[in-house]
Amino acid sequence: MTIKFRAQFIRNSHRLLVAAFLAIAVPTEAHDFWIEPQVFQPKPGSAVPIRLLVGQDFKGDSVPYFPQKFERYIIAGPAGTRPIPGVLGDEPAGTVTPAAPGLYIIGLHTKPDSVSFDTLEEFEKYLRKEGLERNLALQQQRQKSGKKIEETYFRCAKSLIAASTPPDTAADQVLGFPLEFIAETNPYRTPKLRLRLLYQNKPLEGALVVAFNKAEPLAKLKGRTDDNGRVEFILPRSGVWLVTSVHMIPASFFSSYDWESLWASLTFERP
Repeated sequence: MTIKFRAQFIRNSHRLLVAAFLAIAVPTEAHDFWIEPQVFQPKPGSAVPIRLLVGQDFKGDSVPYFPQKFERYIIAGPAGTRPIPGVLGDEPAGTVTPAAPGLYIIGLHTKPDSVSFDTLEEFEKYLRKEGLERNLALQQQRQKSGKKIEETYFRCAKSLIAASTPPDTAADQVLGFPLEFIAETNPYRTPKLRLRLLYQNKPLEGALVVAFNKAEPLAKLKGRTDDNGRVEFILPRSGVWLVTSVHMIPASFFSSYDWESLWASLTFERP
């Protein structure tokens, strides 16, 4: 029993160290963070393990259940909203059981982490890759010679799962995350995906939105949100999709950071 306990302790400790590393080492490489249920269209009453992943192009490392990093980790559905339980260090990071037919939203809003950039050139490359060019001029004005650029960031990930036949109604609901995708069309019903991106519950204009399929991750669809925070895509193939966007603002005057960024993602399966 002692040997088994020690082995389990070592495995859990390793998982937590990996989770901590992944949580802080992401934006410098412009990695995505997403929720990937084991099944997107489960039968009502069946258990669905949930994986939290960080990486690029649908290839990534799994993040264990680490509630110290979670602001909110919830599932919303026909019976209301409740927290997703789990055991510290578990991977997959929790399990949900949709009891009744309908659409369910899994959401994770993380607590802040931070990253630094050694040079302006490194930071500019990162901004251009994420479609944040509008922040370039301000950073060039604020940049002090030899000073690192410090950023704090949050993750706002969502996933839509359909238990049994998906209803005709809209697929999504507002969870109140700082940056949040709202699917205004039901991706389980139509290949036309209309999204709204909200920042602090208000439409965010001009944000770059990227969508891609797990089977063909390099074929990316891109668009900018309009003045109502909306963007539309026609999804050309079935399968699991990931949609991402990043929003960055100058940190407050009293903050020790230069910038604050929020990373939104949405996953679902197009039949």
